[in-house]
Amino acid sequence: MIRILAADDHALLREGIAAIVGNQTDMELVAEAKNGREAVELFRQHQPDVTLMDLQMPEMNGIDALSAIRAEFPEARVIVLTTYTGDVQVFRALKAGARAYLLKGCCARN
Repeated sequence: MIRILAADDHALLREGIAAIVGNQTDMELVAEAKNGREAVELFRQHQPDVTLMDLQMPEMNGIDALSAIRAEFPEARVIVLTTYTGDVQVFRALKAGARAYLLKGCCARN
């Protein structure tokens, strides 16, 4: 079972991830964070296999949360899931330890 933490300040996106993951037989959503600080706390509690992390969140942004998680758990697998397309954001996320950088519109069905 692949254990997932979703961190995004938009409840609708978290609900969408929960619905998609809930339809998979080999995945489970173990926690949902609405800000970066909560993402770090929930990562410590659940130590998920994969974390889906937004960049712009209140209290602590995704880059800072990613850095905090990777400092404590160097093997953490974090995928940035965002709307920001700029190279600067991509490089910052990868430098902080993101394993991948996906745009929220990347997987839309037509």
